[in-house]
Amino acid sequence: MHTHHHHAGHSHGHAHPTGHGRAFIIGIVLNLAFVVIEATYGFLADSMALLSDAGHNLSDVLGLAIAGGAALLAKRGATPRFTYGLKSSTILAALFNALLLLVAVGGIVWESIERLLNPAPVAAVTVMIVASIGILINGFTAWLFVRGSQDDINIRGAFLHMAADAAVSLGVVLAGAFILWTGATWIDPLISLVIAGVIVWTTWDLLRQSLTLSLQGVPSNIAMPKVRAALEALPGVARIHHLHVWAVSTTETALTVHLVMPGGHPGNDFLSAAQKSLKSRFGIGHATLQIEVSGVTEHGGHETCPLDAEDHAHHDHAHDPARGHAHSGGHKH
Repeated sequence: MHTHHHHAGHSHGHAHPTGHGRAFIIGIVLNLAFVVIEATYGFLADSMALLSDAGHNLSDVLGLAIAGGAALLAKRGATPRFTYGLKSSTILAALFNALLLLVAVGGIVWESIERLLNPAPVAAVTVMIVASIGILINGFTAWLFVRGSQDDINIRGAFLHMAADAAVSLGVVLAGAFILWTGATWIDPLISLVIAGVIVWTTWDLLRQSLTLSLQGVPSNIAMPKVRAALEALPGVARIHHLHVWAVSTTETALTVHLVMPGGHPGNDFLSAAQKSLKSRFGIGHATLQIEVSGVTEHGGHETCPLDAEDHAHHDHAHDPARGHAHSGGHKH
């Protein structure tokens, strides 16, 4: 006969990104208006650099809408079907944003090569004026997302789009100045190709990280050897197995692990301290620890004593609000 002890703590890896709702709305409205202006004058000035930048900005408007929508969905509560809520939508949004940018790059490269093969005159002054407006709008929008861009790849996706656009607009201004100075219209599509290179360079890391998280990979800021070492160093732990770490969203991380503790159950204080340590050292706010006395699974023919510690109280219907952050109970087989 063996006993289950269950302890649940209520904790988060990171707080939800706050204050970005307004930033998304402002960014979408400003950039949508600029897309219309830039595309119109791109046609009038016959500038491939302006048209390609307008196309890129249009993809950014869609990207901002997707990132903003995902940030909103992430705040929705858990349901019986989606026990973590819809937090992972932020990961899908970051992945979609990266793919969207790469599709936009393909269009820019195609048109730029076409223009290099068939050069056309460019209204350089118009190009410079419109692109200068772009620097202001994109730069301001990027600034709105500076806060949170380090900890959340969904927000960083929005920030990178806007920052890249500001740099791109600067490149277009320089292209216009060069055309005015030399009359060499080939510089316009050449700048577009440079723009494409900049976008790929800034997007690659976003694509790699969002793809990793969507495949339930370990977030890049967490070193698994250190996590393993920290768990193995816990008092009474002989060894560990079944260690898994994955992203619940772009800001929250979960962990499950089996701890082999021959001395038996160490008590709820041990579990609570272990969870707090994982949160403070690695930012892992959803930790589920299963204690095994023998360390041999039931398939090995030895009796085991699994004792769970879960950090999912906000998803647990058995959570007792009257007891605050934790509850414990037992039942015997």
